[in-house]
Amino acid sequence: MTELKKGAQPRFPKKESVGPRPWGEEELLFVSEGKFMMKKLTVKAGSKGGLQFHRLKDEGGYLVSGEMIIRFDDGAGGLTEKVIRSGACFHFPPGVVHQEEAITDCIIIEGSTPHFNDRVRCEKEYGLADISGLPSTSIKEIEER
Repeated sequence: MTELKKGAQPRFPKKESVGPRPWGEEELLFVSEGKFMMKKLTVKAGSKGGLQFHRLKDEGGYLVSGEMIIRFDDGAGGLTEKVIRSGACFHFPPGVVHQEEAITDCIIIEGSTPHFNDRVRCEKEYGLADISGLPSTSIKEIEER
């Protein structure tokens, strides 16, 4: 059981932009060092991220508003799709191939382990044309906060 920490105070971090994204905006809301982080993703209608998986990062999300398609490996080496709407949750454990595509403008709150730059693009493995965006990273490029 956790002990009471007298004098411990809450934090009220300022959100910070993670950088420009072709699909919208990514904001880091906070990081609990070595434990988890939370982001806000704003995805423009018709936009999609890369088809990817993460080596270490374990992430999940809550679709605050909008409607989107989640693409993922069907277990037999093909892709399948699921349409989700406001109020839906999703979880991508490490190694799960996934892609998010906004049907309408979407806002997602994402929680994950604090692994930055953990991305393996998979378009070629599924016979898809490459799309612009961030490239795959090596395991040495993964940053943990």
